[in-house]
Amino acid sequence: MFKGQPKGLFALALANTGERFGYYTMLAIFLLFLQAKFGFSASAAGQFYAIFLAAVYFMPVLGGWLADKIGYGKCVITGVAVMFVGYVCLALPTSGTSAIALPLMIGALLLIAVGTGLFKGNLQVMVGNLYDDPKYSAKRDSAFSLFYMAINLGSMFAPTAATALTNSHLAKAGLIYKADIPALAHQYLDGTLADTSVLQGLQAMMPGADVAAMETGEFCRLYIDQLSVAYNMGFAVACVSLIFSIAIYLACRPWFRHADVNTKQAAAEGTAAVELTPKQTRDRIVALCWVFAVVIFFWMAFHQNGSSLTYFARDYTQTSVAGPVRIGFNIWPLALIAISIYTLFGIFQSESGKGKLGCGVATAALWAGAYALYSGMDATISILPQQFQQFNPFFVVALTPVSMAIFGALAAKGKEPSAPKKIGLGMFVAAVGYFIMLFASKGQPAPSELASVGGVSPDPVVPMYLISTYLVLTFAELLLSPMGISFVSKVAPPKYKGLMMGLWFAATAVGNYLSSIPSMLWNNVPLWVNWSILMALCLISGIVMFSMLRKLEAATA
Repeated sequence: MFKGQPKGLFALALANTGERFGYYTMLAIFLLFLQAKFGFSASAAGQFYAIFLAAVYFMPVLGGWLADKIGYGKCVITGVAVMFVGYVCLALPTSGTSAIALPLMIGALLLIAVGTGLFKGNLQVMVGNLYDDPKYSAKRDSAFSLFYMAINLGSMFAPTAATALTNSHLAKAGLIYKADIPALAHQYLDGTLADTSVLQGLQAMMPGADVAAMETGEFCRLYIDQLSVAYNMGFAVACVSLIFSIAIYLACRPWFRHADVNTKQAAAEGTAAVELTPKQTRDRIVALCWVFAVVIFFWMAFHQNGSSLTYFARDYTQTSVAGPVRIGFNIWPLALIAISIYTLFGIFQSESGKGKLGCGVATAALWAGAYALYSGMDATISILPQQFQQFNPFFVVALTPVSMAIFGALAAKGKEPSAPKKIGLGMFVAAVGYFIMLFASKGQPAPSELASVGGVSPDPVVPMYLISTYLVLTFAELLLSPMGISFVSKVAPPKYKGLMMGLWFAATAVGNYLSSIPSMLWNNVPLWVNWSILMALCLISGIVMFSMLRKLEAATA
């Protein structure tokens, strides 16, 4: 799967992996940081979070427009520098009551959003430019599948890294992490918590004897300060990740220097791109706009992982798991299994007997390691709702070689679907994911009825329903997201490549915003209504995509 790809792909993919690891490590603790440091309510923290995400995904429009004028590489390097300053500002350990703390955080978030806008889309444009070379053009879709896998490789480990840093720092102070302590501590310090028995009970659970002996107010201040510092360390990880990214980018720049050329630079060098007629330019932009419109509804459905699907995990799914399924809630055996998929494919794809033997030995060792870790787990383990979110990046990393093998085999027979057809198929597959949720919700009380039955379902479902849904949604994602990026890089008129890639992210931003609709409906409608709405939107979008298929495919000719 790696054979025949230009070296520049691997350099750009690894540079992106480092940046994404830092970003998702930050994102994993960002809401918790807002509540711990500033005492924000869940609603206020959620608004900050939503505004920040919207800015992150809209800024590539500005970054792409600028890159079309001054160059992709200049924007990428500038973006890393701007993001680095933003993460440094977030990592500074200031008191939540300091007059500078909140403005510093807002400024940091703005810098991160601007830096991401300069970096992310333009890096992907350069990946696409590598495949404008006829020598590599047939590998464009597979290249973006590998690139997309690298993104998820970074995000797969981020929550675990953030959790480990938080727990390690608190342990040194004789503290343990409890989700409700920051809010209770702020309420106590503000004088709005009348009953301190709950807070004192949590304080008594801490391992440090000196902590248990503290006055309640002293303990509150210590806990808030130490938790904030722990989160600051998580933000510092993003700084280190960016150093890793820019080091790879600069060291390997000769591998992709020829792809860092926009139309103005090409014209100045006497290697101008093929000019399109006004009609061709218009047709391509219209085709891209149709794709952008469709992916809005995919991301609306897909990003329920952080909202309605998490609510379902919390209120309707069993909180413990036994048997083989429990391996899915330990990131380390999952990581070994994911790597083993690549070594397993290497057995069949290696051209030498030595290579096949090496891949076979590596596969056996990885499986043995995963089994050893699995055997060391308790027979029954408790699970948290957010742990389900690690399945998606795991499935992306593990299934990328499978999807590449399938489409590679179809391409060899001249039957590989076009990128627009894959996107349409992805919408239909996403609908299947929510059909599973319809089945899982059969007989369950509506969210509005949970209060009368103890706050959670009296008959929670097994975790496999959600795991299966995430698996199906990942199939859809692999059909749609890397293929969509590949389509944009191929179809965008040369002088608008940066802008068009930015608009791809803008469509993602709109979809992310619309993903809040099922959450707003959550307490007002039965479960089946939410899942039916999402399923219907996916089906309609898929039908629209196929109805436009000829025009979209004609735009790529």
